[in-house]
Amino acid sequence: MKISKNWLKDYISTELKTERIGEFLTDIGLEVEGIEKFESIQGSLEGIVVGKVLTCEKHPNADKLKKTTVDVGNGKILNIVCGAPNVEAGQTVPVAVVGTKIYDKTGSFFEIKEAKIRGEVSQGMICAEDELGLSEDHGGIMVLDETKFEVGKNFADYFELTSDEVFEIGLTPNRTDAMSHYGVARDLHAFLSTNQQKSQFEKISSEALENEGSHDFTLEVEDTELTPRYIGAIIEDIKVMESPAWLKDRLKAIGLGPINNVVDITNYILHGYGQPLHAFDADKIEGKKVKVGTVKAGTKFTTLDNVERTLNGSEIIIKDGKDHPMCIAGVFGGINSGVSGDTKTIFLESAYFNPVAVRKAAKFHGLNTDASFRFERGVDPSITRTALTHAIKMIQELAGGKLVGELLEEYPQKIEDSYIILRFSKIEQILGTKIHREKVKEILKALDIQVLNEIQNGFEISVPAYRADVTREIDVIEEILRIYGYNKIDAPQKISFTPVKLSSKDQDELENSWARSLQSLGFYEVMNNSLTSVKDETDAVKLLNPLSNDLAFMRKSLMEGLLQNAIYNINRKNQDIKFFEFGKIYHKKDQYEERKQLAILISGRDVAENWLQQKSVTNFYNLKAYVKVLLERLGIEYKEVALADERFSDALAYEVNGKALVRIGKVSSAMLKEFDIDQECFYAEIELELAQELRSKDTLKFKDIPKFNKIRRDLALLIDKNVAYQDLYQTARKNKSPYLKNINLFDVYEGKNLPEGKKSYALSFELLNEEKTLEEKEISEVMDSLVKSFQKEFNAELRS
Repeated sequence: MKISKNWLKDYISTELKTERIGEFLTDIGLEVEGIEKFESIQGSLEGIVVGKVLTCEKHPNADKLKKTTVDVGNGKILNIVCGAPNVEAGQTVPVAVVGTKIYDKTGSFFEIKEAKIRGEVSQGMICAEDELGLSEDHGGIMVLDETKFEVGKNFADYFELTSDEVFEIGLTPNRTDAMSHYGVARDLHAFLSTNQQKSQFEKISSEALENEGSHDFTLEVEDTELTPRYIGAIIEDIKVMESPAWLKDRLKAIGLGPINNVVDITNYILHGYGQPLHAFDADKIEGKKVKVGTVKAGTKFTTLDNVERTLNGSEIIIKDGKDHPMCIAGVFGGINSGVSGDTKTIFLESAYFNPVAVRKAAKFHGLNTDASFRFERGVDPSITRTALTHAIKMIQELAGGKLVGELLEEYPQKIEDSYIILRFSKIEQILGTKIHREKVKEILKALDIQVLNEIQNGFEISVPAYRADVTREIDVIEEILRIYGYNKIDAPQKISFTPVKLSSKDQDELENSWARSLQSLGFYEVMNNSLTSVKDETDAVKLLNPLSNDLAFMRKSLMEGLLQNAIYNINRKNQDIKFFEFGKIYHKKDQYEERKQLAILISGRDVAENWLQQKSVTNFYNLKAYVKVLLERLGIEYKEVALADERFSDALAYEVNGKALVRIGKVSSAMLKEFDIDQECFYAEIELELAQELRSKDTLKFKDIPKFNKIRRDLALLIDKNVAYQDLYQTARKNKSPYLKNINLFDVYEGKNLPEGKKSYALSFELLNEEKTLEEKEISEVMDSLVKSFQKEFNAELRS
C-alpha cells in the first residue's frame, strides 16, 4: 500500500523527517518497505531556463538541422544545433543547458553535454513539450509567449510542480483501520502523542451540505444482514472533465492513473478515508429506484472491463427498479451504468457491505479491486456518511454538481462497538513487564478506545467498530504493546519451560527423530506450498475458488516442489543438493485421500570437492543408504520389489505386508527436462502413517555385544543376467542356519571371458555363533547349503 507524505500531512501535522516517520510507522506494525520520491514532472524541470533564439540558419553539413544562437540571460549566448522544423529566430523557448537531465516515460534519462554535431558546437537543447514531460506533443519545439516568460528565468518558476515522498507499507490483512491515509495518520498520532513527540491530528466529520429541490428516486435494501448500511445521493448538473493538477498528482503519487473528475474524487475518498464509493449514471437507472439484494443464479452481467460474467446468486447486487444488475456490490461496477463523458446526473453510493459476502463474490469472479480489498476485510461503518458528504462537497467544487433532495439512507441496526474487559494482571503476564494504569489509559484514549468503567483489576472498555481486528482482550493488549513500543520491553535473562517426553506412538517424535538424522547427514529441510498447478488433472483435488491458476490444485506429490527447490539452487551455483520435506499429498479417487510423506531429494556431489578426495557424484545407492538409516529405527523387515512409476527411470519399492512403505529411484529425464535440470536427481518418499503404524508395534530389541568374532566367507557366482541381487539375498535369508548374520554384494562383473547372457556376482557372508567359536565343519555346512540353494533356484555356477 502506498501512502503519500503530502497527503498524510492533510490529517496530521508533525515536524519529523520522512525517514523518522518511516521508522515510527514500522515500530507500530505498519512496516515501511521503502520510500520513493515522486515528482509531478520527473526532474522538476531542473536546468531548464527561458531563452530567446537570436539567430537561426541552415546547418552547413546537414539538410535537416539548423544552427542557432540562443540568449539564456545574464549576457550568456549559447550555440545550439536544433533539428526541430519550427525553430525560428525571435522565438522564446525552453532551453536545457549543459548538465540538465532529460527523462523519458520509463524514468531513464540522458544528460545534456556540450558536443559537436556534424562539425558544429552545440551547448544545450531547445526542448519540445514531450521532452519536458508536459504533454505527448513532439511536433516541434515549445514556443512560449514572450509577454509571459522572461528570458533567463528558471522555466520551473512558471509551473506548480509537486514533489512528494511515498511510503510503501507492507500492510497485514487484519489492519483494515490503516487502509487509508487518514487511518495511517490516526495510528501515527496515537504513537506520537503517547511518546513525547509533537503532532496535531484533526478528526474528520461530516460536511454541511446544501441541497436544492427534490428528487423522485427511492431506495430498497432487501437484506440488511448483507447490507447493514447504505446511503445514496442524487447530484445533478455534473460536468465530467479532467481533474485539477493537485488531484491528479495525489493519485499519481500512489500509482493510480487519473480518469475524470468524478471517478478521481471517488478514488481520492477511498484512499483518503478508506471508504469505497461508487458513482452510477442516474439517467440509466430504470424506474428511478435503487435496490440492494441478490439475483437469480445464472443471471448474466457485464462488468466495467467488458467481460460478461455469470452470477451465482449469492453476490450482493445493486439493481435498478426492474431488477437489472448495475454493480456487484463492493467489487466491480457494470458497463451499462457507469459514468461517462455524457453523464449529467449521478447516483453516488456509500455503504457498509457484509465482508464475507464481498469476499466470496470477489473470489468467485476472480476480481481483486481496491474496493473489494477493503470491503472484504471490513470498512469503518461509522464513516459511511462522512465520506459521502466529503465526496459531494468535492463534486460540487470540481464538477459543478448540485445535490438534489435528501440523502437516501438505510441503517436500521447500528453496528455497535465491541465491549471488552481488560485486566492489568493479563497485560503484565503477556508483556512480562508492568505498565502504569495511567499510561494504559493514555494509550487507550489515543487509540479511540473508550474506558467505560474502572474496575478493581482493570477497565471495562469499548473498542470502536472500525477496529474489526480488535475483539478480544489479547487483541487490546497487542494494541497497547504496539503503541507503548516493542523496543521498550526488555528481553528476559532466562527462559523457563517444562520438557515434554513424547510417546513412541507420537508421530511428531518420529518426524523429529528422522529430521535430526537427516540434518546430521548434511540435509536441509524445506517447506513448500501445498497449492500448485498440475498438467494431469487425473485424481487431482481442485479448489472451488482458487486464488490463481498457478494455485488451483492440491499437490499430488512432493517431488515437484523439491525439484523446484533444486533448480532454484542450481541456478545460483549451489549444485550439491540434499533436501528433505515433511508434507501432505492429496488425491481424489473414489473419495478424497490425504497422506503425509517424508520426501528426500539428492543431486550433485555426495562429498565436497577437496585436494585429498576425488570428485564423488551422488547416485542411487547413496540415497538408498540414507533411507536405510531411517528404516533401521523402525526395526522391521521389508521386501524390495521393482516399481513402475513414470516419475522415475529406475525405481524400487520397499514393501511391508504388501503395502508400499518407500518408493525410491532415479528421477526420469522427462521430469528433469520439465524443470530445466541437467544433472541427475534421486528421489525417495516414505509413507509416514504406515511408518508410524509399524513403529508403534515396538519390534526393536536390544541384545549384548557378542564375545566371539564373526567369520567371513565369499562366493563368486556365475548367474543369468536377469537375476537380481535381491533374489539372491532373499534366497540366502531363507537359510535355516542360525549362524548366518549378514549378506553383502561387493562386486559385479559383466564383460570379457564370461558366457553370453551371464554375469558374475561376488557375495560376502558373515557367520557368528554367539556361544562359541565356529568350527570349520559348521562353516562348511552353511556355505554348502547356500551354494546348493543358489544352484537349485538360479542354476548358479561357482567361479574360482
